[in-house]
Amino acid sequence: MMKIHSLRHIFASALLCVSSFGVQAQEKLTIGITLQPYYSYVKAVVGDKADILPLVDAGFNPHNYQPQPNDLRRLNQMDVIVVNGIGHDDFALKVIAAANRSDLVVIEANKDVPLLPAMGQSVGAGAVNPHTFVGLSTTIQKVYTIANEMARLDPDNARTYRANARKYAASFRKLKHEAMTTLGDLDTSGMIVATTHNAYGYLLQEFGVDVAAVIEPAHGVEPSASQLQETIEKIRNSGIDVLFYELNMPNRYVDTIEKATGVQLYRFSHMTHGPYEDNKVEKEMKDNLDTLIEAMQFAAANKAKVG
Repeated sequence: MMKIHSLRHIFASALLCVSSFGVQAQEKLTIGITLQPYYSYVKAVVGDKADILPLVDAGFNPHNYQPQPNDLRRLNQMDVIVVNGIGHDDFALKVIAAANRSDLVVIEANKDVPLLPAMGQSVGAGAVNPHTFVGLSTTIQKVYTIANEMARLDPDNARTYRANARKYAASFRKLKHEAMTTLGDLDTSGMIVATTHNAYGYLLQEFGVDVAAVIEPAHGVEPSASQLQETIEKIRNSGIDVLFYELNMPNRYVDTIEKATGVQLYRFSHMTHGPYEDNKVEKEMKDNLDTLIEAMQFAAANKAKVG
């Protein structure tokens, strides 16, 4: 009887271990993100297979944000964190370094993205444009990178992650196709634009639009009087058709430029403001494309009048 009782005890213990392991195996990964667009990317890839935790609450300005103690506490809840890693979320890299966690997996979303050089009066040599989330092709590449890295970390859901990434990428290809179709045979080869921020190059290059000038010396920093005058002269002398400036950011000096040059103004979303939302990037990308189409149609009509 003792032997039978012992065997039963061992068997029950084994079942308990298997049951405990099963619960652990079913626990979801917690994936951190540093910027609003990356919330949309990660949610599109993982769906309900993982939990997403922003490093910082919505409403902060990533360009002047300083790490807070709560950021470190949040980071310690994460298994994985997805970073921009090329200049737009340096605050997050500081938190990651401070955490000193060898077990934390850091996914560099831009590692396979062809990067553009940064533009602007205060940009240092060798700096790259970190605003890859504003572009269509760059967004697609980052989503594939995230999906591939998640598939490696969580092979049980690998097929789901890659299928979700393909579906998400297809939606952006469709947006680009629709924009190209709308533009049709419109001749915008001579269109030249200026921007108030070095943010839109990845989107504009996909439509053959040249950025001739970046106005502000740094993001959110208004140019000095001499810098502003220099920009006005550059716009006048370069035949710039339109000026793109940022939605949701104060650009008081833009009115001065408009009055001095007569340049047409259009507003783009920077995609890093407002709440964390699943469809944020798709919605704001569509809005930006509509704005770009309007600007290109204006520029073409304006060139035709002059011609």
